Amino acid sequence: MERGGTELFANLSFMAQPGAHVALTGRNGAGKTSLLRALAGFLKPSAGAIRFDCGEDAPRHTHFLGHRDGLKGALDVREHVIFWRDLLGGAGDADAALKRVGLSHICDLPARALSAGQGRRLSIARLLVAPRAVWLLDEPAAALDTAGKALLAGIIDEHRAGGGVVIAAVHEPLGAPDSEVRIGA
Repeated sequence: MERGGTELFANLSFMAQPGAHVALTGRNGAGKTSLLRALAGFLKPSAGAIRFDCGEDAPRHTHFLGHRDGLKGALDVREHVIFWRDLLGGAGDADAALKRVGLSHICDLPARALSAGQGRRLSIARLLVAPRAVWLLDEPAAALDTAGKALLAGIIDEHRAGGGVVIAAVHEPLGAPDSEVRIGA
């Protein structure tokens, strides 16, 4: 994988079975986010291939949650979840997702008024309204307090229990991953 003409990593290979949690680790700038973006189909690898057992395009089966929350500040909290649900072709209950992430009490508040931790919880809600088998999470616990991290760990465990896969770029452990892929060791 290259970025700006510089090789980030080469000869990388790993597999994630249903229910797996893979932690991508490495220093800042090592290529964790680039790998996640390639897995999501946003970037093309400079060599090799990315394969999913389903044999179809990654975007149909993956959810990419970047380190930036992608909040639509003009929308209120509920409208934000509905926006992402509709954009991603989901059918999940926005109110149930907001309740699950602990934001139902501020559903009419503009997204731009949220704290960083609340914004992260709002981004996590989109995972719940448009289900995908593979979650690609870039620093998913960023800005979350202790309760928010526990909430996220529970949501990840539920996804995995249903056969979902989680591949997360992390600097701090988030739950107990099944395997670790170190980038730029």
